[in-house]
Amino acid sequence: MPAFLMHARELHRLGPANNDRLSAVRVALGVALPGLFLIVVGRPDLMLYAVFGALTGMYGRNEPHQLRLKHQAQAAWILVGGLTIGVFLSVNHIHSWWLVLVATLFAGAGSLYSDRVRLKPIGPFFGILALGACASVHTSVPFTTAVLIGAASAAFSILVGFAGWFRHRTWMVGAARDVPSLRGPLRQAALVHAARYSLAVSAAGAVGVLSGSGHPHWAMAAAAVPLAGADLPSRVHRGIHRIVGTFLGLVVVAVVLFPGPLSPLQYFPGHTAVVLAVVVMVFQFPTELFMARHYGWAMVFFTPVVLLIAQLAAPMDPGVLVMERAIETFVGAVVGIAVAVLVRAPRAKGVAATEQGA
Repeated sequence: MPAFLMHARELHRLGPANNDRLSAVRVALGVALPGLFLIVVGRPDLMLYAVFGALTGMYGRNEPHQLRLKHQAQAAWILVGGLTIGVFLSVNHIHSWWLVLVATLFAGAGSLYSDRVRLKPIGPFFGILALGACASVHTSVPFTTAVLIGAASAAFSILVGFAGWFRHRTWMVGAARDVPSLRGPLRQAALVHAARYSLAVSAAGAVGVLSGSGHPHWAMAAAAVPLAGADLPSRVHRGIHRIVGTFLGLVVVAVVLFPGPLSPLQYFPGHTAVVLAVVVMVFQFPTELFMARHYGWAMVFFTPVVLLIAQLAAPMDPGVLVMERAIETFVGAVVGIAVAVLVRAPRAKGVAATEQGA
């Protein structure tokens, strides 16, 4: 009962504010301007690639400019790398078990890389999400075009993140110095962390494929979420936040996509793609605004972002979309929590510091 009450309290507890509005503005700009460009050229259906590239702006939110530049460039490798692999799988019609295998390998390698360079947000979650989402929709443009859209969007977000330096022109000597290599117990902890990601992603993906769902990548992405926590309680909290926040976000998706007086689609007939693209751009701001303070609230807004860009790329029945997302998220988050509970890093000096700083 005490543990249950602790997790329940975490559902409505906001973390302290820390310059969240500025970070949210940077990320929103990184999404909005590429999105507006795609609307102007008549291709809002390609928002999928632009958004995943723009998520580069979520990294290094309160770091000095040169360190943010370094970390965002490193994060772009994971995001654009995941996007590139996903588009390759889509173009070559490689799905189902092959997708699970590739995502599993990517999750383990991405975890090691993220821990090595100390990325925050922690872990390869956004890369896994980009890989699965891009692999699961039909690519309506050439492979290189889709990848270039993602890479250009990532580059623009990096530029936005560094733009403040041109105003203040302050440079903190040594801020971007190399981090120590992972050795001894730290290396062992990183390997265990990577094993968690691989195990959770593979198990959730297998359940998704065996269940006959058309979107096993949602379960794989949800399984990766709890593992970004610094310790076991925070991993359980993140898993619960993922479930509750996604379910509330699905209510928002239903309001947008289902016919009704609250849906913006009812007031702009014939402009569905443009309306959905605008909603995506608007919702990215509150996503980043709450990301560091309350993961559950961030998911309320990020869930529509992810589902609507997928709907733009490959429209499907809204009822099926909402139902499958709910089931896959629940399954994936439960798998991720179970792996976090069952697979523990060895207790050794410095290990806890690695898991919190990874």
